[in-house]
Amino acid sequence: MPPFAMIAFFLFLALLLILDIAMLVSLIRPGDERRMMIVWKASTWTLIGTMGSLVINTVECIVRGQKLCVNPFVTLSVAAMFYFVYLLYYRKKYGG
Repeated sequence: MPPFAMIAFFLFLALLLILDIAMLVSLIRPGDERRMMIVWKASTWTLIGTMGSLVINTVECIVRGQKLCVNPFVTLSVAAMFYFVYLLYYRKKYGG
């Protein structure tokens, strides 16, 4: 693998790790009612998206007759990406 590809891969992994940590900090940090509503809405849509992808993956594996295999890091990373997209959307919508 070329060195540029390795550097890009490790930068992407670092970005995912930062998103995961930032998601946890965002959920734990207290705030006013408006901020809590924004976090609740972002969390709700993230949960719906994550559960939807897990259901689709489960049905696909059952139909194909394969064993269930879900990578927890990938699931967590995609959930963190969903969360921050929704968080940015609701912050812009409700001001923040």
